[in-house]
This record gives sequence, C-alpha cells and structure tokens, in this order.
Amino acid sequence: MAVYFKRLYILMFLFISFSALAQLENGKKKLVHKNTVVSPEEKAIKDLYALYNKGDEKKAYRKAHSLLKNPANNRSTACADLLLAYYFNKRALVDSSLYYTRQALKFNTTVNDSLKNRLFGLSYNLMAINYKKRGLLEESKKWHIKGIEVSQKYNEKNLYYTHTHGLAKTYSDLGDYKKALELFKKCLEYKEDEEIILGSYINIGDIYSELKEYDNANSYYKKGKTLCEKTNNNQGRAIILLGLGANYQLQNKPDEALKMYQEAIVIADKSELNQIAVIARGNIADIYIDQKKYNEAKLIFSEGIQKATQFGFLQDQIHFYDELRKIAVAQEDYKNAYTYLGKSNQIKDSINKLQKIKEINELEIKYNTSEKEKAIKLLEFENETKKLSLANQAEAIKNMSLREEITKKINENTILGFQNSEDKKRNEISLLKKDKQVKTLEISQQKKNRAFTILAFLIILVPIAWVLFQYRSRLKNQRLLNAKQIEISTQRISGILKDQELKLIKASISGQDKERERISQELHDSIGGNLAAIKLQLNNLNKSNLNTVENLSAQLDETYQQVRNLAHNLIPKKFSNHKFCEVLESYLKNISEASKIEIAFTTYPKSAINEMDETVQIETFKIVQELLTNTIKHARATKIEVQLNLIENYLNILFEDNGVGFNVENYAPGIGIINLEARIEKLNGTFALDSKPKRGTIANIEIPVLEESIKKKSVVQGIQIKNQLDQLNSRF
Repeated sequence: MAVYFKRLYILMFLFISFSALAQLENGKKKLVHKNTVVSPEEKAIKDLYALYNKGDEKKAYRKAHSLLKNPANNRSTACADLLLAYYFNKRALVDSSLYYTRQALKFNTTVNDSLKNRLFGLSYNLMAINYKKRGLLEESKKWHIKGIEVSQKYNEKNLYYTHTHGLAKTYSDLGDYKKALELFKKCLEYKEDEEIILGSYINIGDIYSELKEYDNANSYYKKGKTLCEKTNNNQGRAIILLGLGANYQLQNKPDEALKMYQEAIVIADKSELNQIAVIARGNIADIYIDQKKYNEAKLIFSEGIQKATQFGFLQDQIHFYDELRKIAVAQEDYKNAYTYLGKSNQIKDSINKLQKIKEINELEIKYNTSEKEKAIKLLEFENETKKLSLANQAEAIKNMSLREEITKKINENTILGFQNSEDKKRNEISLLKKDKQVKTLEISQQKKNRAFTILAFLIILVPIAWVLFQYRSRLKNQRLLNAKQIEISTQRISGILKDQELKLIKASISGQDKERERISQELHDSIGGNLAAIKLQLNNLNKSNLNTVENLSAQLDETYQQVRNLAHNLIPKKFSNHKFCEVLESYLKNISEASKIEIAFTTYPKSAINEMDETVQIETFKIVQELLTNTIKHARATKIEVQLNLIENYLNILFEDNGVGFNVENYAPGIGIINLEARIEKLNGTFALDSKPKRGTIANIEIPVLEESIKKKSVVQGIQIKNQLDQLNSRF
C-alpha cells in the first residue's frame, strides 16, 4: 500500500515538472510581445510547444525532429532538443532524455537574455529529474542547486520554486526530513503556481506520515484537498484521499480509511484516473485481509485484476495475484494458491520480455539519433561548400568528395556496428529463453522438493511437539510442587519464629510472676511479721510501760519505711535512670529484632510525655506490653505502629497492626483484653477496639493525666494513713 502511494506521488511530481514547458512558452510570448516582428523560427517553436501542451505529443515529437533536420539557429535547436528531452522523460527513457537535455544545453549559446536563462533553468530541472529516476540522488541534488542559482541570478521566481520543490523532494528521498520540510514550507509562500503549492501540501503530508505525526499529516492533506476542490483538480483530490486513507490505516482506523478509499474510487472512476482507482481498490482489499474478511477481499482483488488487465498495469496485477495467493494459503486452498503463484510469475516473465523489447527500442532510437546527427552535419557541410564554391569551386568539390567518402565509410561502419549489436541482442534473447526454460524446470523441481521437505518436517514435528508438550506439563507440575513446598517451609519457619517469640514473652511474664511472688513473700515475711508483733504487744499493753510504747512507735516507723521502700522497688529501675520514651523505644526495638516484626514508634510531645507521673508511665508501659503480646500471639502481623500523643492533658495511645484481624461483633475478649480494660478503667481512661478480617486491628486508648487529680489522690492517701496513725495513737 505504501509503495503504491509513493509511486502515485512521483506521477504527481512529474506532472508539475511538465508544466515547465508552459513556462518556456510563456517566456517566448513575452519576447514576442516586446518585438513587433516575429521570425518564422520563433513562430515554429511557439507552435511546437503549443502542440505539446495541448496533449498532441506525437505530432510535437515529429515536428521537433523536422526542426532538427533543418535548424534555423542554435536557439531553435536547443528548444527542440528540450521538448524531445521532456517527451522521452515522460516515457521513462532516461538515457534518451539525458542525451537531448545535454544537446539543449550545448546549443543554448545565443546572447545572454531571459529566454536563454529560462531554458538553462528548465534543462537543469530535467537533468535533476532524470538522475533522480536513476537513483542518483546526490547528482540530482547538484542540478537542482545549479537551477536555483540561475533562477535567483536572473529573478526567475517560477523556476526558483520549481527547483526548490525538486530539491526538497530529493532531501525527502535521502531521509533528511528536516531540510525537506523547511523547503516544502518555503514553496508554500509562492502563490502564483497552485501545482507547486499542491505538491508541497502532499509531500509535507507524506513526510509527517513517515514520522508518524498523523495529525499533522492529515492537516496538510486536507489543505491540499481544499485546494484541489477550488481548482477542480480531480487527480490531486484522489491522490490526497489515498494519503488520508493510508494515514488512517496506519493508525488502525479501518472505517475512516475505507471511507477515504471509497471516495477516491468514485472520483477516479468518474475522471478516468484508472491507476488510482485500481490502487484504491487494492488498499480496500488489504483492510479486509487485516479484518480476516477473505471473501470480500477476494471479490475486490478479482475486480482489481480485471481493471489492471484492461489498462495494462502489470505491477498491480502481480500485487493482486500475490495477495490472492496469501488469502488462499490462509484458507488452506493450496490448489488456487499454486494457480495464483503461476499467474504472478507469468506476468513477471512478460515484464522481463517487455524490458528486453524496450532495450532494443532504445538502441533503435540511439541509432536513428546518430543518423540524424550525421544528416545535420552533412547539411552543414553542404552549406559550407556552397559558400566556398564562390571562392574556389574546384577545390571545394574535391574536398566534398573526400568528405562524402569519409562519411560513407563512417556510415558503413556504424551500420555494421548496429547490425552486430542487434545480432548480439537476438542471441542474448535466445539464451534468455533457454535460461527461462531451465529456470522453469528448476522451479518445478524446487516445488516438489519443498513439498517433500514440508511433509517430512510435519512428520518429524508432530512427535517432537508431543514430547515438548509432555515436558512442559511436567515442568509446570514440578514448578507448582516446588512452590507448594516453599510455601509449607515458609509456614513452618514462621511457626518456629512465632513459637520463639511466645517463649520470649512467656519468659518475660514468668519473670513478672516471680517478681510478684518475691513482693508477696516480702510483704508476708517482713511487713506481716512486724504487724503481728505490734498486735501482740498492743494486746499486752500497760500504761505504766512507757518503754513498750516507744518500741511500738519505732516499729511502726520501721514498718512504714519498709512499705515506702517496697513501693519504690515496684517501679522499674531503668525508669529512674532513663527517660520513659527511651525505655519504651528500646523495649519495642528488642521485640522487633526478636520477632522480625517491623515496629514504628512515634511520640508527641516527647518531653511532656517523659515528665508524666511515674504511675501513668508504668501503666502505659504495661498496656503497650499487653497489646504487643496479644498481637504476636494471635494477629500474624508483619508491621506494628505505636503512637503516644499528649494533647490537652490526655494521653492518647494508638496501636495498629496489619494482621489477620477479626470480627468485633462476634469477638469474645480473652484474659489479656480483660486485664487491659481493668488497667485502663483504674486510670479513668477509655478503650476502643476496631478490627475487620484481613484488614488488621486498631486499638485507641485515652488516659487523663491531669496533675490536679493525681495530687488529690495522693492527698486522700495521706489523710487515710494519718487517720490510721491517729487511731493507733488513741489506743495508746
């Protein structure tokens, strides 16, 4: 599809180049307008170009040759040569076109005027086009640059933009899209030639399409479409529709592409633009193939083959047969696929034959051209002899006879050379026919070998595929088994780690229990014994025994001091040596390292929390410890976040984990949660628990830490102790 579209653009470019002949004719009209007397030679050239531009190219070709047989002057010869160069360029006879272009440059030797410079500019343009056809892009670029220099020097605006347009196309073919875009956009400034503007729009659209900037490409295509509608240029409109369709097709927008191609077919059929119609149908069929609508594609291709055969589009026929072969292979219709392949190869052979005939025709043209050159030289010689006859007729006749003999010998040698060349070509053609037969046999043998190879490959491939399938299934099962084993091992390791964590926690709890037992024993042994002794002595108290009263008083002081010391011993020693937040953070860090649980701990404001009452600090430590123990035992969490915030004399404890969670509505609290609630209730705090399965658990605790309430409690306790002492004193 992209190849077809590119070829259409080349046709458009040549159409713009042919308009240069009209430029030469316009230049001659201006010259005639200036001079009141029109020479017969000038009139002949004017009529010659008028015939060509009207479309009567064959008649213009014959008239140009007649002018070359009887040239009036060098200018007439140069103009006739240039017309013949355009004639052969249009028929893709590059060598002939280059020959006549060089002849035009050779005979363009008259006085330096605007017409001469215009002819130079047109010749340079034609040289560039011919070298571009040959694929010599650097050479083409050189001639366009020379043409730009000439047109700038003599202020030929039309030729300047024609060469600029051609140079831009050369840069585009070389892949230098930046320079190409710059020059094409410069051509858009020239408003006097709508064909150059249209060509620039199309080329800019092509470049943006190559760069995959489809929106920009569509923008310029649409500008070209508007210009075509304004000038009623159906050919340009059809080409632009093909470009838009190709753009939509590249963007995977088949519906928009189909719409563009169908509009192009309507315009092409109406204006008899046969090749455009054929290409548009082929592109529609390509879209159907992409959509796997093979039957619709086959209908389109069959219709396209009829059109291509009718108008002699051989390359299109090859493309359509190749596409039909691909469809047949996709549908496993190998018989028709083989038939389409044979038809495609048959057309390719026909093209090769035509190429040989074309080469023979080119040789014939070269031969006729050399004969005409000799005739021109003979006529020039005759004119010279007529002039010399007045001075020395006898000597002139003698020289003429000698020249005739030389010319005759040259002609004979040339004719023999061309005859040998023709015999050589005939021999080459016969050899090519034999080669073709040999190649046909080779292709037939290759097809048989290919079929046998495919069959053998299939026979070998089926068991190999079965073995590979079994091997893949085993690998898959083994992979699943390994994954299960890894999962089980992971669970076992996790269970072992949890057991170790529980052992650590149990050891901590056991230590606490032992400490409680020690405190209980100490209370029982020391304080209990002292109190019992005091009781016995009080029972036997006698007023006269003052020493006994003093002893009782000393024992009470000692008992009070023991109670005070015991209360101080209940506070962990590390609180007295370190700040509360540091102790708690160290504890959480140790638990994290032991349990492999990531624990985040934040406090605000840290200094105020460190200065809280020791009772609240101890209870807070035990609350966090209980929550942590509960999470490790039940939650299977990997992350825990602990926050302590002291806001408006309320300590907020926020404890959150990412464990398995539970349903709060159906939850029956255990001993740990019950103890936790009891601790919080003693501190006049509030406790809220939020959890959902697979979402984790959040515990939110608020404890009032007002200093006044704490002072009141201590005052009440002091009063109670004082009352007890007063009661004891009253007994004495």
